[in-house]
Amino acid sequence: MNYRHSFHAGNSADVVKHSLLIALVRALQHKESALTLIDTHAGRGLYDLNGEEAQRTGECTQGVLRAFADPNPLLNDYRAVVEAENVGAELHLYPGSPRILAQLLRPQDFLILNEKHVQDVYALRGVMRGTSAAVHERDAYELWLAMLPPRTGRGVVVVDPPYEQPDERARINATLAAAHRKWAHGVTVIWYPLKDRATHWRWKEQLRKLGIPKFLCVEHWLYDSDQPGIYNGAGLYIVNPPYAFTQALPPLLEALRAALAPEGHKGEITTDWLGH
Repeated sequence: MNYRHSFHAGNSADVVKHSLLIALVRALQHKESALTLIDTHAGRGLYDLNGEEAQRTGECTQGVLRAFADPNPLLNDYRAVVEAENVGAELHLYPGSPRILAQLLRPQDFLILNEKHVQDVYALRGVMRGTSAAVHERDAYELWLAMLPPRTGRGVVVVDPPYEQPDERARINATLAAAHRKWAHGVTVIWYPLKDRATHWRWKEQLRKLGIPKFLCVEHWLYDSDQPGIYNGAGLYIVNPPYAFTQALPPLLEALRAALAPEGHKGEITTDWLGH
């Protein structure tokens, strides 16, 4: 499955992913000690919702625009980071994870971004100019391991690939296993699209067999039954989520489900511990 950020900016997957990422980082920031935030597949960092690629799919109408139309205050933190990238009431720009993480940085925190796609890394360097972020142009999985453990000891690795390569999941499995050996207490967030339950179930079982404790799986299924051959939702694997994050998760997930449910569907957001 090919999932380039620019075609899907601000869709329902972005709303869930970025809402949870904000909550996760803020929970880790309850402690004063420094964090290193690492984004292995950073993309362009900022997306034009009126641009050709975003307009071709129009997915933001079912994502960020729904989140902004929903009055639930639990979505306020998410809305605030998107509003911070825009001037005026109308949303023209959507921040990717790099710009969102940059907004969350405290003076003691560090942000490391990586993007291998030549055009995207050029754009990324432009939109991150003026921030403290370090931008790399390397193989994502090589960088993921090379940066561990971070100098700060505490941190988050965000893995958000386009799933263009047939071996993407196998590389994630192998790199996650190696990363956990190097940095057992580190927090890792892996995003993935959901197309059919059988394929995803097989991958989840492979990851379960890695034997990683404190391994949370959050899945957002848009429709009440699988829609064959199309995008059905997205999920996050989260290694070592902090207690403050998991305690606050149920009401946030319900707010996201309600805001993003397509017409005629309730939708579903589930959590599952792959290891304890």
